[in-house]
Amino acid sequence: MYTNESALRAFREARHTFIAGSRIDMGALATELGVDRTSLFRWVGNRDRLLSEILWSLAVPTLDAARQAASPAGARRIVDVLDRFTADLIRAPYFRAFLTREPARALRLLTTSDSDVQSRLVAEVTDLVAAEQASGAFDPAPLSAEELARLLVRISESFTYADLISGERPDPARARAAYEYVLRP
Repeated sequence: MYTNESALRAFREARHTFIAGSRIDMGALATELGVDRTSLFRWVGNRDRLLSEILWSLAVPTLDAARQAASPAGARRIVDVLDRFTADLIRAPYFRAFLTREPARALRLLTTSDSDVQSRLVAEVTDLVAAEQASGAFDPAPLSAEELARLLVRISESFTYADLISGERPDPARARAAYEYVLRP
């Protein structure tokens, strides 16, 4: 996340644009901020870096809300958190607008190592699995917590981005069924 006040101002403006369902244009953003593109890039990095930070800034409260509303323990909790997170992503108008507007960029930023969005999500899911394991409420064996988290994130991606990957309709109910099949709560 950005710490410099100018970078934070640029980030907030870009995030507002993104949530409104519009494309982030670095030239227009620089003009709006009254700076040149070089300053903007120095503050926030390139467009992909800025988009990654925006996407993650929106994922965190979505994950937090899913955690707060989920079942209390074990595999059921993991399923609930992932189900709510996936459903919220699928239903978010600004997120769907981004996927429709820039499908190749979205997949690259969200599902590959070109962006740290996926690695951050895997870390969050790893923490979720590890917490349930540490409490004694869930055992991920024969996989490690991180291996299981990677699998669960891939399941989430498969259903969240189904329209881009296979031409199917994104379906949170099918994602939940897949989580339940894997975790057997």
